[in-house]
Amino acid sequence: MARDLRPKHKLCRKYGEKLCDSPKCPITKRNYPPGQHGQTSKRNKLSGYGKQLREKQKVKRIYGLLEKQFANYVAEASRKTGDTSKYLLNYLESRLDNVVYRSGIAPSRAAARQSVSHGHILVNGKKVNIPSYRVRVGETIEVKEKLQKSKRFENLAETIAKKEMPAWLLVDPKKLVAKILNSPTTENPNFDANVIIGFYSR
Repeated sequence: MARDLRPKHKLCRKYGEKLCDSPKCPITKRNYPPGQHGQTSKRNKLSGYGKQLREKQKVKRIYGLLEKQFANYVAEASRKTGDTSKYLLNYLESRLDNVVYRSGIAPSRAAARQSVSHGHILVNGKKVNIPSYRVRVGETIEVKEKLQKSKRFENLAETIAKKEMPAWLLVDPKKLVAKILNSPTTENPNFDANVIIGFYSR
């Protein structure tokens, strides 16, 4: 199954929520469905199944995942003893492309995925070009030294210094190095992980 390449802002307006990483997302000003009659139309009330499907599609969109990738994360989390939703959030946040985005080294997860795929990112000093690579506590990620002054990465120090970092991540803005302090997760996801787990357990 191909990755969803539809216009990202159109999907944000479709779901009525900010699903992209852009600070200029139009949903902040046009919180209604896209299309000629979007402003006057009403959002359809969803069934229980519809709500579950919607949450699943939202997460796939947010993290840029294919169906098989996401289903595998849910299946792995479900095999664990304890809170399945917490394991699922950990797997999503532990992805290397997500960590690169969270650190401020890339402006979006899509840009982070591209940087990783092109071999611009090192993990513990070694090149890792797999966006789904799962980072571990104690590992460091950094931009290749010879690329730090390239147009893509120059002048990031000030931007990173102003960015609010998750508690599990320590970033050195000048060196473009991030260290994983604790198990990656997110306290306030804009989706309901339990609803998604319910979808796959039907």
